[in-house]
Amino acid sequence: MVAIRNLTFSYGSSRKSNEHALFNNLSLSLKESNIYGLLGRNGAGKTTFLKIITGQLFKQAGEITVLGTDPGRRLPGMLSKIYFLPEEFYLPALTGKNYVKIYSSFYPDFNIELFTKYTEEFEIDSDKKLNSLSYGQKKKFLIAFGLSTGCRLIVLDEPTNGLDIPSKSQFRRLVSGSVRDNQTFIISTHQVRDLEHIIDPLIILDNGKIILNETLESISSRLSMDVQKEKPEGADVIYREKTLGGYAFIRSHPSEGTTIDIEVLFNAVISGKDRISSIFGSKKETDNETE
Repeated sequence: MVAIRNLTFSYGSSRKSNEHALFNNLSLSLKESNIYGLLGRNGAGKTTFLKIITGQLFKQAGEITVLGTDPGRRLPGMLSKIYFLPEEFYLPALTGKNYVKIYSSFYPDFNIELFTKYTEEFEIDSDKKLNSLSYGQKKKFLIAFGLSTGCRLIVLDEPTNGLDIPSKSQFRRLVSGSVRDNQTFIISTHQVRDLEHIIDPLIILDNGKIILNETLESISSRLSMDVQKEKPEGADVIYREKTLGGYAFIRSHPSEGTTIDIEVLFNAVISGKDRISSIFGSKKETDNETE
């Protein structure tokens, strides 16, 4: 689906040298039928990464194939199989129905019945002009449109920003129920709590490097998480953080029935890259592939 090997990318004056490259020799492989969660701090390179794989930015070096094609070539056949919803977007002064009439033609597998179902679920009036809708309603319209395209790669950058609590629940339900065998979702988010029940595998990006790319099953086979009132001690405690009424912590061994708290895991990975890397076998980036 997506294969990246030794990607190098820089902005501005850094393009002349790899020394300050945002990505330098980054490698990654993504497979079909997954909903990948892309996590990282501000400035980690998440949005840039998404724009590169969707053909909006161009690599300086390395190899990238998306659906078997270099996205930098921007071939219509490839672009018609990719839907990208950016965090910041513009919608024209068209009704929802006219927007669909114009833009659905770019996606040969667009399903108008699904679109109608999704807009009804989100309570969106397609007879209204899109530029008159609230930010949250606009985003729900674009999510409904994207899920209806039938694209093999659907990329969503901070999709739950601007959504109220019921809409977030609807979003999770619609995404979970819409994934087909030949599709891949990549969802970049800071709102981990909004998506922790649907994203799997997890990709954590930091300082332009992939520091974790694992399924939840793989993570729970190596780590255990718990919460207790007393401060946890022991050589196997690799991370702990103060929470309301106690401590959330991670131990470096599995425990039957453990539940992975993605937010706690993210904090642990960011604060202890070397320890996490050793636990997951010190994988090289070139082998960083999720089964």
